[in-house]
Amino acid sequence: MSLRCALTSLSVLLVASSVFADDARINVRADGKPGYRLLAADKGRVAIVGADGKVEWEVANKAEVHDLWLLPNGNVLLPVARNKVAELNRDKEVVWEYESKPIESNKKHVEIHAFQPLEDGRVMIAESGNGRIVEVDRAGKIVHVVQLTIEHPDPHRDTRMARKLKNGTYLVCHEGDGKIREYAADGKVVWSYTLDLGDRPRSPGHGPEGHGTEVYGAVRLKNGHTLVAGGNNNRVLEVDPEGKVVWSVDQTELPGITLAWVTTLHVLPSGNVIIGNCHAGEKNPQLIEVNRDKQVVWQFRDFETFGNGLASSHVVDLPKGTIR
Repeated sequence: MSLRCALTSLSVLLVASSVFADDARINVRADGKPGYRLLAADKGRVAIVGADGKVEWEVANKAEVHDLWLLPNGNVLLPVARNKVAELNRDKEVVWEYESKPIESNKKHVEIHAFQPLEDGRVMIAESGNGRIVEVDRAGKIVHVVQLTIEHPDPHRDTRMARKLKNGTYLVCHEGDGKIREYAADGKVVWSYTLDLGDRPRSPGHGPEGHGTEVYGAVRLKNGHTLVAGGNNNRVLEVDPEGKVVWSVDQTELPGITLAWVTTLHVLPSGNVIIGNCHAGEKNPQLIEVNRDKQVVWQFRDFETFGNGLASSHVVDLPKGTIR
């Protein structure tokens, strides 16, 4: 990096730091352009917040939210109970919903932590407790089932983020197993990656003090690598098909920022990555955009609208080709 670039980066960080000290709502871009709009959930509500920090839409919702989607028609796909997903229009009317129920072998209950609208109109739902993925049509009929491999079954920890990829496979994060598995349509595991502790001891806690392998999210990059949101692993990892780490953002690698429970990921066409940073405390942003040189180019922190439990966020108005 040139001295000029280094000084520019330092000045941006200093400006951002001074703003953080005086304002509870921050939507800062290093290039001076307006920040992003955001769909996110916390404090008992789901809300869309504009780049100016104003709430554009909100609905009360007491369900635990680990996934959200803003659909092309403007409707919002969200969990409304631990085992139910619904599509709400802007008038907050339910226009579609699906409730997952325990299968015969499940003696506990079902929790939904991941779902995805598919191009054919179906909705993919990961059913923790049932240990499976289902694809459901608009009539509420299950049209496809993928049985998952789970070493440590638990309705709350079987799955976190899950995505159906363009090649037809399913990339699933297993929080309780500390693994990411890729499944073929018949349920066969075709690829897997196991998180390690990164030369740090395991420690309890949901904040920056906690450290483990409870993985949250993963997206498949166009080069075939997988970008991992480590959950309480406190870092982002890019791994190649052989499982080698080729790029990472560690807990304290970004100046002035500490990562805690790393959750959602958005990968922009530029290669920049938007990182969800949950349970990190009010001194840290809830979302951070970094480039491949690990320079911070955008920060979001809003502890008035949301709080320290902002796990799921959907950054909207992003360029076509963004992966999430």
